[in-house]
Amino acid sequence: MKIEEKIALLRNKPEQSSHIEIDPSICRQCDDKICLKVCPAHLYELDAVSGQVKVEHTGCLECATCWLVCSRGALKWRYPNGSFGVCYRYG
Repeated sequence: MKIEEKIALLRNKPEQSSHIEIDPSICRQCDDKICLKVCPAHLYELDAVSGQVKVEHTGCLECATCWLVCSRGALKWRYPNGSFGVCYRYG
């Protein structure tokens, strides 16, 4: 089974506010923008008009890969509050 097929089986109950915050002043200094490449759910995108990185938190797999690879510390990441977020199922 491909990763995309597995992700499609997940259940996600997103909070209204994001559990991922991007500091644009720090992010702007980053040339690599590795967060655009590492998210397994492909939630990060570069806004063509503003040049800012945006994230769609509602599909987050809560792996924290984005936070780990952000060498400049532009991301603030936390787990969603109780009963919100991704629900992994066995099998």
